Amino acid sequence: MKQVDASLLQKMLIGGAERLEAQKEYINELNVFPVPDGDTGTNMTMTAMAAAKEVASAELSIKEITRGLSSGSLRGARGNSGVILSQLFRGFYKGVKEEETLSTKAVAAGFKYAADTAYRAVMKPKEGTILTVARAAADAAVNAARQEEDFQEFAKIVLEEAEKVLERTPEMLPVLKEAGVVDSGGQGLVEFLRGAVEVMSGKNIQMDGMKKASQKAASAQRKDGREEEIRFGYCTEFIVMLEETWSDEKEQDFKSYLSGIGDCVVVVGDEDIVKVHVHTNHPGKAIEKGLTYGELTSMKIDNMREEHQERLHLTRETSGTKEMAGKKEARKPYGFIAVSIGDGLNQIFRDLGVDCLIEGGQTMNPSTEDLLEAVDQVSADTIFILPNNKNIILAANQAKSLVEDKQIIIIPTKTVPQGISAFIGFEPEQDVETNVENMTEMMENVRTGEVTYAVRNTSVGGKEIKVNDIMGIDDDGIKEVGQDIKKVALDLLDDMTDEDSELISVYYGQDVTKEDAEQMAEKIEEKYPDCDVQLEYGGQPVYYFLMSVE
Repeated sequence: MKQVDASLLQKMLIGGAERLEAQKEYINELNVFPVPDGDTGTNMTMTAMAAAKEVASAELSIKEITRGLSSGSLRGARGNSGVILSQLFRGFYKGVKEEETLSTKAVAAGFKYAADTAYRAVMKPKEGTILTVARAAADAAVNAARQEEDFQEFAKIVLEEAEKVLERTPEMLPVLKEAGVVDSGGQGLVEFLRGAVEVMSGKNIQMDGMKKASQKAASAQRKDGREEEIRFGYCTEFIVMLEETWSDEKEQDFKSYLSGIGDCVVVVGDEDIVKVHVHTNHPGKAIEKGLTYGELTSMKIDNMREEHQERLHLTRETSGTKEMAGKKEARKPYGFIAVSIGDGLNQIFRDLGVDCLIEGGQTMNPSTEDLLEAVDQVSADTIFILPNNKNIILAANQAKSLVEDKQIIIIPTKTVPQGISAFIGFEPEQDVETNVENMTEMMENVRTGEVTYAVRNTSVGGKEIKVNDIMGIDDDGIKEVGQDIKKVALDLLDDMTDEDSELISVYYGQDVTKEDAEQMAEKIEEKYPDCDVQLEYGGQPVYYFLMSVE
């Protein structure tokens, strides 16, 4: 076969997205940090599936199919890995859009455009990542296309080179080598390419199902102005108090069962308990399966479709009350958007005066589309966006590039405490440049710590980490590992404080009682008598404590 027409390309791209979706949990587990919110596979999958829906409904031409690939992924991009994937798709579109059919040389040109575009999108490209794998695939494609016209042989050469370079990523990034994993983003790209090649080689895909999903999404968007992305409606969490010995085989069996009825599966077990998290349409089935291993406790079921309607919180003060601003206000000079998670942290941002809150952050990175919708809702000439997570900054910048009628300023806050401090640094009487300088300076004065638990065994930064160990993480990485939440938190504060520290802020999560949090604050006050200590309810999931030092 020497040509790929529009119909085959459409199927190949959808096949790539479906392969990525099938492997997303495996990719999630490759994240170096063993935190419960490792989400590279989820972010790349949601980005690719947003693209696939556009591809499925596109007219059968190379230009329209690749345009759908680009536009769908640009707006649906989540997290750094998703944004980079969307930039690869965007570059591929630019490289092949004028072709009527694709030859190996045309695909090679598209791959080269893709890698170049993705590299330009990252301020400080790092080798040993998805970028390296993309560049290797592009170089292999260019070289192979000079001599090979047959697509089967061409694809074999390109995919094998991408796989070889992926296997070498631990040699390029010491942190990967120590953890014993390849780069998760690179693995995601290889899975997408592998899925596309499988379709080219004869594997059938369910085009009708994807087209129906695309039509349903378009209908939902016409109906309420936003694309429906929730496939499984109930976030289900519980703890199993084991009655029998837990084993790797039982854990894998439980994960496989849950994967069959949902996604976003996390099963973390030790000798006594198993923590379970799954998104499913049948929470009862998950609970019944859990009961086969022991008694259940700490059960929690949330309707995510209901919550989805409330993810964008646009509020304004009116006669001492807050109300949802469904109608546009008069245009004002400045507006503010912040990404946050946890009802306590959300309320802090509202009290400060943030116009629009996007619930997201650690456990679900908002998409470029979420950010664009928030921008549309805020009626202001200049809008400051506080991403409050390093994995959202690229998506925020991508949203900025798509806005034409408002000035968008991204303050690159990497944590919620940085975002709170940056907002406090805003002065309405100052101009934009002065405020950017002030807010950035305030942000840079904040050191942030997080306390959570490990979801797998690994080695990071010279520390051996076991499942369910408590980890203290600061701006530089994992600093403390132990068994006691409060001890790890206090040890982490030791790493974060110095003789110039003046303020310690502690935000306790949804799994910490007020009594325990107050005891923690008392110990901090005793240990750091020269610092002001502020205790606030954050309500954040996954992280027992968020702490900041200024």
